[in-house]
Amino acid sequence: MWTEQFDGYCERVDFTFWSEPVNALTNLAFVLAALWMWPRTRHHPLARAMAVVLMLIGFGSFAFHTTATRWGALADTAPILGFILLYIFAATRDFFGLTPLKTGLVTLLFFPFAAATMPLFAKLGLGSSAAYAPVPMLIFIYAYLLKSIAPQTARGLAVGAGLLCLSIGFRMLDDPICAIWPMGTHFLWHLLNAVVLAHMIAVYANHIGLKEA
Repeated sequence: MWTEQFDGYCERVDFTFWSEPVNALTNLAFVLAALWMWPRTRHHPLARAMAVVLMLIGFGSFAFHTTATRWGALADTAPILGFILLYIFAATRDFFGLTPLKTGLVTLLFFPFAAATMPLFAKLGLGSSAAYAPVPMLIFIYAYLLKSIAPQTARGLAVGAGLLCLSIGFRMLDDPICAIWPMGTHFLWHLLNAVVLAHMIAVYANHIGLKEA
């Protein structure tokens, strides 16, 4: 089961290792983004943990876009979920000052939130990208809640959410334009997401720095 292969992206034409060269190699953007953020997060343990997970996203996605297997898909999605949960925990605790218990409960609420909103996004025609759409929605909610108490952080979150919406758009386009653009657009999802995640880490780290100043 875990070694079963499947074709999920426009660029892939067979099940050889390098059938998705652009999709595979653009995962280097995640690694470079993580290395860029590493020295900039040395005073913030959770931000540094985000940088580590960011690098794992690159490795996991590379595994998926080269092997096209079920285990590769898990290696791809697990670090992404890990980053989302880690960021929710860090943002909830440090943006709003909640206790660890309340922060943990809010973090776990992501699962019912996603379960409730994903079907709505699917009905809008987002396809498999509906699984990611709750994330920018949640970021926009956090930005709105912070607009009066931490306007700079709110703006940073809103920018990140907007870029993520654009990134999801590129992911959605991969299959519809495949007939006229065989490379697809999934690689743009990788490149833009690397920028988005590094930006989100920077927003968090800057907020902590401003609070400590």
